[in-house]
Amino acid sequence: MTRDQVLDLCSSLPNTVEDYPFGDDVAVFKVGGKMFALTALDARPLTVSLKCEPSLAEALRAEHSAVQPGYHLNKRHWITVTLDSSLPDELVFGLLEDSYELVVDGLPKRERDGVRLSANR
Repeated sequence: MTRDQVLDLCSSLPNTVEDYPFGDDVAVFKVGGKMFALTALDARPLTVSLKCEPSLAEALRAEHSAVQPGYHLNKRHWITVTLDSSLPDELVFGLLEDSYELVVDGLPKRERDGVRLSANR
């Protein structure tokens, strides 16, 4: 998976805002003002940090060396995925979408309904 694929997928999710609060080399993707993905654009290999259900995060870390606890994030709820071709693209895409959904599910009902409504258009 390439940097552009990660950026394109994150940007394609409904109501996503791309932000650079940590400088020009760290892209942060948010929905409803809450972060769901973070990537250092110049990192080699590329990494992306994602929100993840704690039990799934634990299982993924046990099974894949490319999945580590979230770097500088809550280690229970965040993972950092190294995109070194060891993980199938479908798994990474799924994790990105799951991260987005977890954040949307945590939004206040009014915002959550607005995000889901615009996604169905």
